[in-house]
Amino acid sequence: MLKRLMLAAALALPVSAAFAQAGAQSGTKEQWGPVPPVLPAGAQIAVLQGNPFGQGVYTLRLKMPNGYTVPPHFHPTDEMLTVISGTLMYGHGDKIDRSAMSTLHAGGFTAATANMHHYVTARGATIVQVHGMGPFAITYVNPADNPQAKPRP
Repeated sequence: MLKRLMLAAALALPVSAAFAQAGAQSGTKEQWGPVPPVLPAGAQIAVLQGNPFGQGVYTLRLKMPNGYTVPPHFHPTDEMLTVISGTLMYGHGDKIDRSAMSTLHAGGFTAATANMHHYVTARGATIVQVHGMGPFAITYVNPADNPQAKPRP
């Protein structure tokens, strides 16, 4: 399954297909693969439930290396985030302000309501679980921050 996810990303198939292929059944081991093009490269993703780009509930995990940052963005639906391990720096607004970020450790929880501008940075290796109602969509406050507008490494 991981090979199919990597192939989908390499062939630039629709993002929904990459997410659907990454799905895991309850009680099975997480299947990690590269994040889809809507997120900055460098992290790994495992879809635990549903299809984030389909209708209905989804749950996914994001494994981020130290310093991994998702620039200011927002979603048309609510997003709930729980830190599984590591430390996540979380902020609100249109520009990253490290002095105003909150620190979330393992077990920490936050929610971003629909259209709330927010951003995150991993401090150390960090895994977060994100869940919400699909379809998932992300809009970057600064269009130049959109990873899809840049070549993937």
